[in-house]
Amino acid sequence: MASTSTTTLYLHFLLLMLTFCSFHHQLSFAFTSQDYHEALEKSILFFEGQRSGKLPSNQKLTWRGDSGLSDGSSYHVDLIGGYYDAGDNLKFGLPMAFTTTLLAWSVIEFGSSMQDQIDNARAAIRWSTDYLLKAATTTPDTLYVQVGEPNMDHRCWERPEDMDTPRNVYKVSAQNPGSDVAAETAAALAASSLVFRDTDPSYSSKLLQAAIQVFNFADRYRGSYSDSLNSVVCPFYCSYSGYHDELLWGASWIYRASGISSYKQFIQSNGHTLGADDDGYTFSWDDKRPGTKILLSKEFLEKDSEEFQLYKAHADNYICSLVPGSPGFQAQYTPGGILYKGSESNLQYVTSTSFLLLIYAKYLNTNGGAVSCGTSKITEQNLIKLAKKQVDYILGDNPTKMSYMVGFGEKYPKHIHHRGSSLPSIRVQPQQISCNNGFQYLHSGSPNPNVLVGAIVGGPDSSDNFSDDRNNYQQSEPATYINAPFVGALAFFSGQESS
Repeated sequence: MASTSTTTLYLHFLLLMLTFCSFHHQLSFAFTSQDYHEALEKSILFFEGQRSGKLPSNQKLTWRGDSGLSDGSSYHVDLIGGYYDAGDNLKFGLPMAFTTTLLAWSVIEFGSSMQDQIDNARAAIRWSTDYLLKAATTTPDTLYVQVGEPNMDHRCWERPEDMDTPRNVYKVSAQNPGSDVAAETAAALAASSLVFRDTDPSYSSKLLQAAIQVFNFADRYRGSYSDSLNSVVCPFYCSYSGYHDELLWGASWIYRASGISSYKQFIQSNGHTLGADDDGYTFSWDDKRPGTKILLSKEFLEKDSEEFQLYKAHADNYICSLVPGSPGFQAQYTPGGILYKGSESNLQYVTSTSFLLLIYAKYLNTNGGAVSCGTSKITEQNLIKLAKKQVDYILGDNPTKMSYMVGFGEKYPKHIHHRGSSLPSIRVQPQQISCNNGFQYLHSGSPNPNVLVGAIVGGPDSSDNFSDDRNNYQQSEPATYINAPFVGALAFFSGQESS
């Protein structure tokens, strides 16, 4: 009798599993390299929607117009151009520089897979580096780090083309240092110099010289820009991790771009005091530690340089923290499988982490290495698989079956927290919409009239729930630094043969 019962239970179990697998298969998303390439194209196009300044004639997101054309003029400096960081009309130097570094790193590592998008990727980088060059080289021992008064800007809901809030300019200097934002700017300029080395050597050289100049400034006058500028940058882009991580990151990028031995010596001499021994498990516009360790581990993997062995060990620790079941695992994932770090703009951590996983997989593959997690060995394929799960989730393979990239797939967020996207285009309604009159569009239940193609929003909560609500900025606001590392991740998968 027991035997029959066991057999019946077993048959029930098999039937249940077959039903589940069949159901799951119907719901699953098998993205092809063409799908990833489409997403890549859109993820780069998004940056056009964030442009400040005089738009070029080949602008494809035509609902946007010129804006911020007098930025810096009252301070007798040209700060026209660059990017608005998110859904507002402010230009913050720290996230803009980090965005630029990651766009450049995307091209450096995976540009060969970008095909017809490589020129668009370079244009997205150049839009920022042209601005950062002006910010970094206009005045000696000065870096302009912000345009716009945040509290005033956030009290208005208006198109960038209509801005009438104060365009205050903020800077760091020898008297008011900002090593974090200056060293990140140095990293952005140095990484970008590698992007243009073959296509525009003179521009590349200009970027590298500026990187060296601004890094020397960051190192000579040490201090956090949060202390110097306080309420202007906090709580918006307060440097919570301090400036040590940026100094090491900036030096690493200049060394990678130039090979100048004094930067290698800087890394060796200052690594311990600048956080090389600290295991940071979050890679973001604020904290560069995991990125630096993976960047420098390349030196160890390629040249077996003893002095960089420490970085390989710490890079492994970072990877182990992400791999479920491995010793050292400490990440949190939602039931649907997405990495979860925080309730506000969580997808920024997902895109940056996925990008680092793929870069490390590439470095390991090139040099026949593996990740050591205690006695376990994690292969490059494990890293690629984990990154793919994250990328696919963002593109729609998730419990809500929603793509978190605007304009990709059949179902995506329609009410994103973004001024230019949510207000009628200046092409449709040329007359000015004033500061307060824009709020009717913020609170409207209608979809945004202008599709900010390629924008990745903040994303779902820890239970995979998402509220497509313009007022819920934690989930519905896009940002340049969410998209930037995703460009590299999508380039990687668009270059893979479809499975």
